[in-house]
Amino acid sequence: MPTAASPAPRRALVVVNPTAGTARPDLVEQVLRLCRERLEAVSVHRTTHRGSAGEAVRSALSASSAAGPVPDLVVAVGGDGTVHEVVRALSVQDAAPGAPGAAGATGGGGRRQGAALAIVPAGTGNSGYRMLWAERPWRQSLQAVLAGDAGAARLRRIDLGQLAETGEPVLLGACSGLIAQGLIAARTISAAGREKYARALPEAAAGFTPYPGRVTVDGRVLHEGATVLANVGGGRHRGGQYLLLPGSELDDGLLDVCVVGAEVAPAEVAPLARQGLLHTRRGVVHGRGRRIVVERLDGRALLFEHDGELQHLNWPRMTVEVLPGALAIWGAPKEVVTRVDTQGAVPLGGVAAS
Repeated sequence: MPTAASPAPRRALVVVNPTAGTARPDLVEQVLRLCRERLEAVSVHRTTHRGSAGEAVRSALSASSAAGPVPDLVVAVGGDGTVHEVVRALSVQDAAPGAPGAAGATGGGGRRQGAALAIVPAGTGNSGYRMLWAERPWRQSLQAVLAGDAGAARLRRIDLGQLAETGEPVLLGACSGLIAQGLIAARTISAAGREKYARALPEAAAGFTPYPGRVTVDGRVLHEGATVLANVGGGRHRGGQYLLLPGSELDDGLLDVCVVGAEVAPAEVAPLARQGLLHTRRGVVHGRGRRIVVERLDGRALLFEHDGELQHLNWPRMTVEVLPGALAIWGAPKEVVTRVDTQGAVPLGGVAAS
C-alpha cells in the first residue's frame, strides 16, 4: 500500500558492495553524485565482509549514533544478497516502537516509519530491483526517488515473508529444488549478470532428480508428489529473468507460491519461465496464503534458498509466514510494474492449477 505521504528524502546512507557483480567504481560515483546534488546529507559505507551492510544500517539508524544525522533513505548498491542484509536491518528497526527517523510519518495501520529503502542494481540477478521498477534504468528511478516525483516513484509499504525456522526476513522469495541447485552450479560459472544464472540453471537441470514433496497453504495441501521446485514469496521473478509468480502483489498481505511438479522436465523450466509460459503447463500449480510449508517427504534435507542465498540447514522443511506491510521501500507506481510484468499472468485470487 502507498504511505500516507511520500515526501522527498533528505538524508541518505549509501551502502555499496564493491564485490557485487557490476558495482563498478564509475557506477558508485554516479550514485553518490546524484545523491549529493539532491540531499542535505549523504554518507557512504563500503562493505568489507558478510553482514557489513546490515551493521552499517543498524549503526546509522541507532539513536546513539555519533556518525551524523539519522538517514531517512538507505540506498543499497549491490545485488540481491546486499539488499537482503539491508532489508533485515530495516525490518528490525522499522518494527520497533518509536524507530529513529520516524517522527511525523506514518504508514499503513498507523505504523511509524524509519528509513526507507531504494535499490541500485549492481549484482547478478537483481530481482529485487526488477520487482519494484521493472526494466527502468536505475538512474531514472533514483532521480525520481530523490526528487520525490509522485508520478514516477512511490514510497510503499510492502509485505515480507519470514522463514519461521530461523526468523530471517524474505524479500524476493524462498525456493526449494531446482532454483537452489542452480545456485550451486553458478559457483563454477565465470559469467557476470543474468548470464550467470542463464548458464547455471540448464547445468543444474541436466542432473536434477525431482524430490518427493508436499506444499501446504494455510493448512490446505496444494501439491503432494514428485517436485521440481516450490517457490514462495512476493517477487514475480527470480534470477532477474524467470517469471515464477506472475500474479503476485507486493502489498496484499499474502504470500504466493508456485509449485512445479515432475510433469515438467527440469530442463524445460528455465526457457518456459523466461518466456513467461511456465504457468501454462500441466503440473504447475499456484496458491496464495499467509503460511506456506514446503516439505521433503523422504526424510532427507530439503535443498532450498531464499533471496539468492543457499541455506545450509539440515531440515526437511521450510515454513514461510507473511509479515504484512513490514518494509518501507521506493518503487515505480504499482500500475507501471503490473503493466510491464503480467503478460500471460495467472488471474488473481485463490489457487490456479493447470
